[in-house]
Amino acid sequence: MAMIKKLAVIAGAAEAARRYAKKNPAKTSKYLDQAAQFVDKQTKGKYSGQIDGVTQKAKGVAGIHAPGSTGTSGYTSPPGSGTDANGQPNVNPATPSPERRPGA
Repeated sequence: MAMIKKLAVIAGAAEAARRYAKKNPAKTSKYLDQAAQFVDKQTKGKYSGQIDGVTQKAKGVAGIHAPGSTGTSGYTSPPGSGTDANGQPNVNPATPSPERRPGA
């Protein structure tokens, strides 16, 4: 029974956050971007794509739409980190894709 009560509290908090986000989209977007930038910096850009994706999904759920947004973190990944400055995966042509690997 305690688990149901915890879930109800979490659901209430999530709904309150959604209402706040709809009333204050600019502030909410700013805070989401700041949080994404902090996490991206702490992980040294290793998860930039995932962080950007989660940030965009959170904005979508909250009803915040940023037209023309290309990324949220603002963090430039160090060389060799797996993503370029735009958060796109670095592709090494010498490494075969999973579809091209023999026996995959």
